[in-house]
Amino acid sequence: MNYIRNWYWKYNTGKRKIQVLRVVFFSLTDSLIELTVLICYTFNYRIGGRIMDEKRMPTAEELADILSQFGLSAAKLRQFKAAEDGSPYSVWHVQAGPEDYVLKRAKGQEEEVYRSFFPTKKPYAPALIGSVAHDGETYLLLEYCPGRDLRRCDREWLILALDALGAMQDEFWEREDLYDAACTLGKSVKAIEDRGHWLGSERLETVYEKFIRVYRQTQRSLCHDDLLPFNVLVDERAVLIDWEYGGVLPYPGPLARLIAHGREDEKAFFYMTRADREFAIDYYYRICAEKHGISYEEYRRTLDYFLFYEACEWIMLGNRYDQRGDERYSYSLRQAEALADKLL
Repeated sequence: MNYIRNWYWKYNTGKRKIQVLRVVFFSLTDSLIELTVLICYTFNYRIGGRIMDEKRMPTAEELADILSQFGLSAAKLRQFKAAEDGSPYSVWHVQAGPEDYVLKRAKGQEEEVYRSFFPTKKPYAPALIGSVAHDGETYLLLEYCPGRDLRRCDREWLILALDALGAMQDEFWEREDLYDAACTLGKSVKAIEDRGHWLGSERLETVYEKFIRVYRQTQRSLCHDDLLPFNVLVDERAVLIDWEYGGVLPYPGPLARLIAHGREDEKAFFYMTRADREFAIDYYYRICAEKHGISYEEYRRTLDYFLFYEACEWIMLGNRYDQRGDERYSYSLRQAEALADKLL
């Protein structure tokens, strides 16, 4: 019997689609019977900043019913599309007379984040107007926040984003009363530990183990645990959106995620110059970390561990799914190895 397995792999940031094509040849006497089995399956992965929608989208009639529970009728809806691949996203811009809102099907711990951390309006997050249940799902009605995201980083917008992050983390710094709300340290560490099994290098694994120890010991504040550049909207202020994962976690996480994946190539999905990245590191220290008694040396070394963790994301994906030929894998590997040189 001859057995040939071909793997076709497609990655969309924020959504993993793996199609497995298995072609099996059975040789029976002088005959060759070819049996082709196509297995397609899809599951979620969170690198792209969003849990992508695998569930059925509500119909127009269902959406009208949901909005009626908020007291909204005759509203116009426009569905948003994911920045990663243009696929429909379970978020709608709602125009009801002179008012604008966002309707969002909650994912992850989103409702708990809003209820626990934003029971009143905050300048750095959309206000929660209300929530309703429909067909086993929770739908949130949120403040509509106009603006552009940070995929094409601009210094002025970056400052607004950092000001928003700093103000938020100042407000929730070491809030022990909220340690058990939404994404807890224990839940976060459990997810982080899995990535360390797929680095394929004893050297990187050594640094990763040190990162986990640093992660457990670092001072905490409210963190948007997936603050990629398209999860920030900037207009007159900066607003952090898509709170599917958030909690009182080690403070450098959001900053590291915001700046780690930007490249100087203007064709890159996330564009950020090295100068803007260094500016962000120093600016955030002055407006937040320094005020909480953290030395600059400690801050930079701790941040390097978190940047190392971000680089390990693509390494894990490439090793786990046998995609080491992907350019993003080689780029991340270089980043991780350079940081390992500093941290060992």
